[in-house]
Amino acid sequence: MNIVDRIKNILLKPKEEWPVIAGETTSTAELYTNYIIPLAAIPAVASFVGLSLVGLPFIGRLSMMTGLSIMVTQFVLALAGVFVLALVIDFLAPNFGGEKNQAQALKVAAYSMTAAWLAGIFHILPMLGILSLLGLYSFYLLYLGLPVLMKVPADKAALYTVVVIVAGIIIWAVAGAVSAVFMPTTTMTMPLMR
Repeated sequence: MNIVDRIKNILLKPKEEWPVIAGETTSTAELYTNYIIPLAAIPAVASFVGLSLVGLPFIGRLSMMTGLSIMVTQFVLALAGVFVLALVIDFLAPNFGGEKNQAQALKVAAYSMTAAWLAGIFHILPMLGILSLLGLYSFYLLYLGLPVLMKVPADKAALYTVVVIVAGIIIWAVAGAVSAVFMPTTTMTMPLMR
């Protein structure tokens, strides 16, 4: 299935798409190359454009080097974050009556992030950044995908989803802390381009 069809199906008819995904044999390399990398690039590139080319109200534009370092760091951490989230999903599955399956866990982590990655496009215009909250739809996608791919009983799916979401929030917080190590300055003190 091509990427555009997968995106449409996972967003518009996820209940029908998750069983299709469950039946697919997709390697980690294929999933990263054909889906995760292109989608994870959307918010990273949009942030670069928004911060370094468009600029922030009352602050201006960040330098190209600062923007590029933010973009690369955000992109690399997104790629690593999906993999770590998949490890957490796989690790937790037996605790909720599910089956361990690392390949299925990576598919759940990757495809459930679709809405969040697409919503990252709003960072192209910093004033529209709040619209990236539309990416919260990814939580619902995760909720629908976990029982199908990880074979979790329906009565435990909600709690499993909440635990995975909390773990995901912790992962993204750690990723934010890691990125702060590489870029210790805040947006307010970063070099601006006039």
